[in-house]
Amino acid sequence: MLIFNTQNELVSYLATVSNATTTIGFVPTMGALHQGHLSLLSDALKNNSIVVMSIFVNPTQFNNQEDLAKYPRTLETDIEKIKSVSDKIIVYAPSVEDIYNGNTVSQHFDFDGLENQMEGQFRPGHFNGVGTIVKRLFEIVKPTHAYFGEKDFQQLQIVKKMVEKAKIPVKVIGCPIFREPNGLAMSSRNERLSDTEKKEAAIIYKTLLQAKKLFPTKSAAAVSHWVKKTFDQNSNFTLEYFQIADEASLLPCIRKSKNKKYRAFIAVFVNNIRLIDTISLK
Repeated sequence: MLIFNTQNELVSYLATVSNATTTIGFVPTMGALHQGHLSLLSDALKNNSIVVMSIFVNPTQFNNQEDLAKYPRTLETDIEKIKSVSDKIIVYAPSVEDIYNGNTVSQHFDFDGLENQMEGQFRPGHFNGVGTIVKRLFEIVKPTHAYFGEKDFQQLQIVKKMVEKAKIPVKVIGCPIFREPNGLAMSSRNERLSDTEKKEAAIIYKTLLQAKKLFPTKSAAAVSHWVKKTFDQNSNFTLEYFQIADEASLLPCIRKSKNKKYRAFIAVFVNNIRLIDTISLK
């Protein structure tokens, strides 16, 4: 397995192994890998000549510095997990200096309003940080295909919008959410949960499943009220938001339309650990 810590080394190597017909699959991550990340790698391996995975905890997408400090960093373990999928995967694990060249600030992006909903309301500047790092990584790796998990569905839509507006020649592919046996969406932050908290956090997915059952016969407002009541009755969890939104625009559903696809989005705190999840309401 090849591991590069600088963009110059990575770019030089890719230039020696690429030609006009080479396809590069790219999986950008912040490490603390789980089965969901590895499934992205498997998809990339099936459909590309070369696969690159980046491992980089990006400081500009954290509006909470305590969250940044506590974010798990497990590079050696991550590399072993990558090897379990394939030893042909190229790993790019840069430093902050290598990515930002001494200027660790975000670009400002206009994502046509996608950035103003949900996560954007509660995490100021987050999506400017996401756009900055993903655009930078795309410029370095120059992938043909890039793979993102649907758990961060708003992020997925924003990356697609950035690629469209910046005319970046990459196909962005969303991949299904991987879940723990109890339904909890796999996340790097899950590592910070105790066994009891992880078990109890099954309530998040159970609530989404029930919201999906209610939505065909109830209004979005009625479903949202039910979800809020569910978490009000459980003192171990703090509901930050629950929203039913149009998948394309991410605007809240006020009145249902047969011509739109809807999705439920949720963010919950468990002992100051923030967990998000989503489910299609089709």
